[in-house]
Amino acid sequence: MSDDWLKNPLSLFDVNGKVAIITGASGAFGALAARVLAGAGCRLVLTAGKKTELDAISAECGGDVLGINIRPSTEENCDSIVAQAVAKFGRVDILVVASGKNDVSKIHEMAPSRFLDVMDANVTQSWLMAKAVTVQMQKQGEGGKIVLMSSARGLLGHPAGYTAYCASKAAIDGITRALGCELGPTGITVNAIAPTVFRSPLTAWMFGDDEKAKTTRAGFLARVPKGRLGEPSDLAGPLLFLSSRASDFYTGHVLYADGGYTAG
Repeated sequence: MSDDWLKNPLSLFDVNGKVAIITGASGAFGALAARVLAGAGCRLVLTAGKKTELDAISAECGGDVLGINIRPSTEENCDSIVAQAVAKFGRVDILVVASGKNDVSKIHEMAPSRFLDVMDANVTQSWLMAKAVTVQMQKQGEGGKIVLMSSARGLLGHPAGYTAYCASKAAIDGITRALGCELGPTGITVNAIAPTVFRSPLTAWMFGDDEKAKTTRAGFLARVPKGRLGEPSDLAGPLLFLSSRASDFYTGHVLYADGGYTAG
C-alpha cells in the first residue's frame, strides 16, 4: 500500500461501489448492515426468508439492491446467491453473514432436533456461505472481506438454557480463526463481530421502564464496564472497519462489541 492514504485517512474506510452480500437481511443485525453499507455506497445483495421484510429493507436501501428471497440453508442456495450477485453486479467484494437463530431451553427439556436446528442455522449456513463466496473471491483474485456474526456467548456461558446458542457461536469463533489462517495468503480476510445485548425489536423490552426491564437491565449492567446496553451505532463502526481496506492486516479476529463485558 502506498502512502497516498495519508492525504485522506478516511479513504481507508471507503467501500463505495463495492458489492456486498448480506444474509439474514430482515433481522436486526442484517438490516443494520444493509443500511450501513448502503449509506457507504455499496451495491447490495440482500437475502432473507421473510419476503415482506426483505422487500421493505431493500426498498429502504434504494439504489443498487438485489433482494433474493431464500435462506443460505443448502449448498445449492448459497451457490445461487453468489451466482445471482455476479450476474447482477459482476463480482463479490464483501460477505456479511447475519442469518441465524436462538432456541432457549434447559438441556433436559431440549430435543436433539432443536439443538441441531440452531447449529445448522448459525454454523453450517455460515460455513456454506463462506465457502461459496470464497470460491468466487478466489476466481476474482483480488481478495475480499468476510464478516461473520458471533456473540459474547461464544466466549461466555449463560444459565438460562443457552447450550445450543453458546456452542454455535463458539463454533463461529473457531471457523473465523481457522478460515482466517487458511485464506490469509489469498488476501481474503475473515473476522467476526461479537456483540452483547444491543437495541433491536427482540431486546426492546430490556430498554423499558417497567420493573422487569429495570431489574433485568440492572443485573446485566452490573457486569458491563461501560454501564449501558448496546446501540446499533456501536456495531456500525466495526462493520465498516471489517468491510474496508482499513482492516486488511486483520484476519481471524473476533471483535467484541460489548462495552467491556467479556474483559472482566
